[in-house]
Amino acid sequence: MILEKNNHSYGGLWVTKDRYIRHELLSNGRYVEARGNVECAYTGNYQITGDRIEYQDDAGFTADGDFINGILYHAGMVLHRDRS
Repeated sequence: MILEKNNHSYGGLWVTKDRYIRHELLSNGRYVEARGNVECAYTGNYQITGDRIEYQDDAGFTADGDFINGILYHAGMVLHRDRS
């Protein structure tokens, strides 16, 4: 299980262009993924090493992604930092 605190500049809210998928990366190494009207569709831990993110949701599912030029590429999705 990933539990360590993350020191990185990627914290905050990341959203798809249509805002249907929203990942909130919390400073304590936890994340909340919202989908449409479901605000807590998935929750779990994450760890960032360099520009790579690894997720483990609370049910044990794992996934990963990469931050490239300020964009998060994860599981076929493209997420941008929410600036609103």
